[in-house]
This record gives sequence, structure tokens and C-alpha cells, in this order.
Amino acid sequence: MTFQKTPSQKSFITKVKLGKAKKQNRPLPHWFRLKTDTKIRWNAKRRNWRHTKLNI
Repeated sequence: MTFQKTPSQKSFITKVKLGKAKKQNRPLPHWFRLKTDTKIRWNAKRRNWRHTKLNI
């Protein structure tokens, strides 16, 4: 098993990428799921920190 170490002092680019990944990693809004013509049920790009790494 390999572990990725994240330094406490990150570069700005790394910090921006981590922030974007954090904001994208959320479920769909409930109101969007209740819309009449949508076929989207869940967020296909959902990520778990143990299963899928970001490779930053």
C-alpha cells in the first residue's frame, strides 16, 4: 500500500487543485433530482479519498 504525503506548506497551484476537487466532490442537489425531464440520478464523478487518488 502506498501513501501520498502532502506537505504542510503547499504551492498555490496544488492548493487551488485541491480546493477545486473538494468542491466538485459532492452529491447532486435534491431539487435537481426532482426536476421532471432529468435522467441524472447521481454524481458520476464522485470520488472517495481512499479509493481514487488525485495524482497531483
